[in-house]
Amino acid sequence: MTNTQSTLTAMQRSTSEDPSVVVSCLTSALAAGGELEPLLQRFLVSIVALAGAQAGAVRVLTDDGKYMRLVAQQGLPEQVLSTERLVERSCGMCGIAASSDVLGWVDDVRSCARHGSEPYFGTRCQRVLAISLPHGDEVLGIYNLFFEAGAQLSPQTETILRLIGQLLGLSLHNARIERERLRMTVMKERQDMVNEVHDAIAQTLAYVKMRLPLLNDAMLAHDDTRSMKYFSDVKKAVGEVHDNLREVMTYFRTRMDPLGLLHALQGIADSFPDRTGIALEISNSVQNLNMSDEQEVQVFYIVQEALANIAKHSMATHAMVAIEMTAQGWEFVVEDDGLGLAPRPTAGSPDKAAHLGLEIMQGRAQRLGGTVEVGRSEGGGTRVRLRVPRPVQELLS
Repeated sequence: MTNTQSTLTAMQRSTSEDPSVVVSCLTSALAAGGELEPLLQRFLVSIVALAGAQAGAVRVLTDDGKYMRLVAQQGLPEQVLSTERLVERSCGMCGIAASSDVLGWVDDVRSCARHGSEPYFGTRCQRVLAISLPHGDEVLGIYNLFFEAGAQLSPQTETILRLIGQLLGLSLHNARIERERLRMTVMKERQDMVNEVHDAIAQTLAYVKMRLPLLNDAMLAHDDTRSMKYFSDVKKAVGEVHDNLREVMTYFRTRMDPLGLLHALQGIADSFPDRTGIALEISNSVQNLNMSDEQEVQVFYIVQEALANIAKHSMATHAMVAIEMTAQGWEFVVEDDGLGLAPRPTAGSPDKAAHLGLEIMQGRAQRLGGTVEVGRSEGGGTRVRLRVPRPVQELLS
């Protein structure tokens, strides 16, 4: 049984004992996290029992603020649900509760009955209670409790129900923030993909586009020498596009470890020898990196690209990633004991694709205000040094 399920079980058992325990259990369950709407559905079981109601419902305002959408219910007949799933915000006491922080009774349920033909309101349900779900100065929704005739609640119970409304309002607010964070993350990932495609592919395709008319002219002129040259240029460039498209796809398949950069790098180190035959050591002298999410993601991809180059080209037996903190910021050094740097290729060289990864690393570092330097290690292999500056406010503190 999960912590949330255990809390809900305790909450249900406590409804007939101490109402304040219900609030405590509800607070713990919300803090435990999980999908909000299923949690609301289960919370209603205890809230309905606490109030002595026959049914309950939770409604949230739609994004345009014109309607209230049913997100959870307990005890409502199926026929009633079809008419209650979406109601206008201006509807009676529910509309008042959706506009200001109140707890209000609906004694004349004829307005509710007008929503549908099911003889529920006015027969089995004689009173409805509407309670706001506020957060700060904003109301995010309401919850309703449905009662038979003559139902009365003590002031203590009404106070508890309003407190529950405030807790649920806070949960709705947090859920909205999480949805917005997820939306921004998706938008950022899309923009990152556009940047990667532009940096790694678009420029090469532009080169191909310029070479194709020259190839066409040479073929029309039956100039075999020029035709073979331009054909070779186009063939190499298309090969580069293919290789770099695979690199971009790898970047976006390999997601950042949710436990953070250090955990992600250790994961690479654990699998690196089996995949490449090269031993990989992580040397970290920084107890707490304290980097932003953006910094960790970009550093991860830069280090990953450096390690990919080691695996492809270095012929090394050992590699190391060293992490240090200086007065200016963070330093990440990736080095190996391999063959060292190859001469920098020309535009038409078949090795140009292998060096495009360096340009991508430099572009990522620039987004962080940092730099990437490539040189020889002391053992004759290759060293990649990434420097990421600390925020100005940290340097001044």
